[in-house]
Amino acid sequence: MEVILIENVEKLGSRGQIVKVADGYGRNYLLPRKMAVAATPQNRKWVEQQRVRFLKLEAKERADAEDLAKLMEGVTVVATRRAGEKGQLFGSVTAMDIEEGLAAQGFKIDRRKIQLGSPLKVLGEFDVPVKLHRDVTVTVKVKVEAEGEPEGEPRAIAEAKPESESKAEPKPSSGAAAAGAAAGDDAGSHD
Repeated sequence: MEVILIENVEKLGSRGQIVKVADGYGRNYLLPRKMAVAATPQNRKWVEQQRVRFLKLEAKERADAEDLAKLMEGVTVVATRRAGEKGQLFGSVTAMDIEEGLAAQGFKIDRRKIQLGSPLKVLGEFDVPVKLHRDVTVTVKVKVEAEGEPEGEPRAIAEAKPESESKAEPKPSSGAAAAGAAAGDDAGSHD
């Protein structure tokens, strides 16, 4: 079956192209979603008339994607998950999680544009490509952290502390230090 694409379709073609597809794919997917029309003589004439409009629309979409890519340079998405002792996550970080992290920073990106080969299942930092347009891709840094991990303190050091040391409060050595510590505690708790 030959169809004329009305929208850009990943791995198939761009708007205005005439492509040959399987009958079922065209009839059951492309046509109902208004991504394509049947390649009839009347529709072929219509596409020729619309070709200039399609080219202008394509150029505008590319320019918008390039502008968005400039804004997204250096963006980091932080995902916090429960993890085991060896850094293995209980669960994973998916493209949907990255989409939500980008949305929280003001970037509305469809999760299908996030080129995550497989879900992230370990702690660490990952560079994830985001395909904003057929010709425009930007890399977003995704940082997967353990839930409840103290800021700036590596996981290995936090686990290496003895239980008695981490639970016990430090004891002041003199009365003046104790008074200063008590005053500091009081000042911080009365906000």
